[in-house]
Amino acid sequence: MSRARRHVLGACLGAFLLLLLYRYHRNNDAPKVTLNVEINPNYLWRKLPVRYPVAELHPLPVTLPQTLPKVQPADSEVSRLKIDRQTTRQSVVKEAFERCWKSYQSLAWGADELAPLSGGPKNKLGGWSATIIDNLDTLWIMGMHDEFKKAVAVVTDIKFENTQSPEINTHQVNIHLLGGLLAAFDLSADRKLLKKSIELGDMLYAAFDTPNRMPIIHWNVQKAARREEQLAEGSALDPEIGSFTLEFTRLSQITGDPKYYDAAQRVMELFDKQQDATKLAGMWPVSVNASEELLDDDFFTLGAEASSLYMSLPRAYALLGGQVPMYRKMYENATRTVAGYTLFRPMNPEGKDVLISGTVQVAMTENGNEQTHLEPQMQYQSCFAGGMFALGGALLNIPTHQETAHRLVDGCIWAHRVIPLGIMPEAFDVVPCASQKNCPWNEWHWKQEVWKKANSLEAEPNPNLNVDTFIKDHHLPKGFVGIPDTAYNLRSEAIESMFTLYRISGREDLLDAAWDMFQAMQSATQTKNGNAAIVAVTDEGSELTLKDSMDSIWMSQTLKYFYLMFSSPDLISLDEFVFNAGGHPLKRPEAS
Repeated sequence: MSRARRHVLGACLGAFLLLLLYRYHRNNDAPKVTLNVEINPNYLWRKLPVRYPVAELHPLPVTLPQTLPKVQPADSEVSRLKIDRQTTRQSVVKEAFERCWKSYQSLAWGADELAPLSGGPKNKLGGWSATIIDNLDTLWIMGMHDEFKKAVAVVTDIKFENTQSPEINTHQVNIHLLGGLLAAFDLSADRKLLKKSIELGDMLYAAFDTPNRMPIIHWNVQKAARREEQLAEGSALDPEIGSFTLEFTRLSQITGDPKYYDAAQRVMELFDKQQDATKLAGMWPVSVNASEELLDDDFFTLGAEASSLYMSLPRAYALLGGQVPMYRKMYENATRTVAGYTLFRPMNPEGKDVLISGTVQVAMTENGNEQTHLEPQMQYQSCFAGGMFALGGALLNIPTHQETAHRLVDGCIWAHRVIPLGIMPEAFDVVPCASQKNCPWNEWHWKQEVWKKANSLEAEPNPNLNVDTFIKDHHLPKGFVGIPDTAYNLRSEAIESMFTLYRISGREDLLDAAWDMFQAMQSATQTKNGNAAIVAVTDEGSELTLKDSMDSIWMSQTLKYFYLMFSSPDLISLDEFVFNAGGHPLKRPEAS
C-alpha cells in the first residue's frame, strides 16, 4: 500500500474515531438533567415501598435523533395570509371559552366540572380540579396569563394523596391531568407545575406495581395508600393500559428519571410482541386480559377509547425523535390492517367519495376457520383517524396515508352536515359500498337496509314495518340506516383531525367547514352557564334536550382545537409539539 493511501486511510480512521467520541459524549450527557425542583421525600407516593421492583430499567434512547420530515409547510408566510382572515373567528372561539371559564369560576371553582344546567359543581376524576388542570395549557395558548396564574395557584395546593373518589381511572387521570400539567410546564417553564407533574407521575407509577408490571386502570387509591396489594384487571380496554406512552416518556425526558418511560415501554412491548398474533393481525382487540397478558378478544375498532392507543403510535415516534423504530413498525402494521378491514366508503345520495371506520368482529366458522364481519357503524371517537393518517403519513413519508386522511376527514364533515342540526351523533349505522371506486346511490337498497336494521333490534320482527314512517319518526338522513346513540357529548375528534390535516396540507376549505361546525355546536349547546351535551342531535328547536354535563374536554380539547384551527401556524407548531389523547401539546425534545 502506498504512503498516500495509508495517509488517506489514517485520516478516515481518525475522523471516524472522533465521530464515535462525539457520539459517546453526547449520548452520556443526554440523560443528565438538572432540576431546581424540591420533591418532598416523605410524599406518600414517593416513599411507598415497591412490591415488584424492576430488575433493569429501559433507558431513555440517547443515540443521535433522526432528522424527521417537516410536518407543516415551510412557506409559513402564505399560511399566515390565510390565517389573517380568520382572526374574527378565532376571537369568537375565545369568547366562547372565556364565557365557560367565568361560569366555572363562579359556580364550580375547584371542582372537576361544572354542571351547566343546574349551575353546580361535579366531581368524577378524583376531585382534583380536573377542569383547572385540563385547561392550564388552553389558558396559556389563548394568552389568558392572569387566569393562568390564578389556576396555577390552585394546582400548587392540590394533594394527590387525598381524593374524594376511592377508585380512579388511571387512564383518564393520565391523559387529562398529567398531560395537562406537562403541557403547561412545557409552555410556561413554571417549576411549580413540574413539581406537581412529578407528584402525579409518582402516584400513577404506583399503579404499575403489579406482578407483571401491567397497570391497574380502575385503581383503588385508598387501598394503595394503605399498602394493600392490587392486581391488573382480568378485563380492561386495550387503549387504557396502552395510553401512558406519551406522558410517561415526556416526564422521563424532562426529569432524566427513566422509571416512567420504562413503565410505559413494557406495556407497549407487549402490544408490539402480540400485534401479529391477535385474531385480526395488525390490530389489537378492544378488550384485553391485563393480568394474564392475553389479547384474544374478538372485536376490533378505532372507536370507543381505542383512539388513544392508535393515535399515540406516530406521536410517540416523533416524541422519541425516531429513535425507537418499534413505534413506526406498529403504526405501519396497524394502519395496513385498518385500511384493509375497518375503513369503508358509505353509500350516500351525494355520491361523496369519503371513508369512515367501522367495527370488525372475528368469529369461528363451523369448519374451525376464522371469519371477519364488518359492522358498518361509525362512532364519533373514530374521527381521530383522519388526523392520525395525516400525521403518520407526513412523519413517515407515506403519500397514500395523506389521501386516506382527506377521505376520512371528509367523511366526518359529511356526517355532521347531513344532520339538520349540523352535529354528528355519537354513533350511527350506514350502508357500506360494495366498491370504493364506484358507489351509485340506490334508494331501494338503502330502505331495505333500514328495514333489516329496524327489525334486528326487535324481539319479534315486523314484516309489515313501514320503512318511510320509520325513517321519518327516527329522523334518519338519507344514507343513515340507524342511529343507536343520538347524543353529542361535546367531543373534539372531528375538529382535531381537521386541524391536523389543515396544518399539514393547507387545504383552505377546511377553514369554512370548521367554522360551520363550530357555529352549529355553539348554537345547539350554549346555555346560561356554559355549554351542555346534547341528548339527541336528531331533535331540533324546542324539542332539543340537553344534558346537565359540560365535560372539561369541551374547553380543553374542542374549543382549543377550534382556536388553533384559526391561529397562525407557528402557534403550537406540529413540528415542535405532539398532542396527547387529552389534547395537550407536549414538546418534542429537539424543540426544547
